[in-house]
Amino acid sequence: MFKRFCQMLNREEGHAITLPGTLLSGAGAILLAIGAANDSGVLAIVGGIMLAVGMLASSVLSHMGVEYGIFSRLEELEKK
Repeated sequence: MFKRFCQMLNREEGHAITLPGTLLSGAGAILLAIGAANDSGVLAIVGGIMLAVGMLASSVLSHMGVEYGIFSRLEELEKK
């Protein structure tokens, strides 16, 4: 099952490759909201940082997992 999950994450469609970053940013948004509602500055700051890192991670994972493969194949086609 783990092997199948890893294969699903590495597929080129790119739908699941951003999952870790999305989960991190979702958890960060929840912590940010809880911290803001409870007037807890530390929790809000940690949640905001997690949210930002998760959003950046999603973008980087998408670029490395999907776009890099597509552009490398395009470059190979242009060389021929």
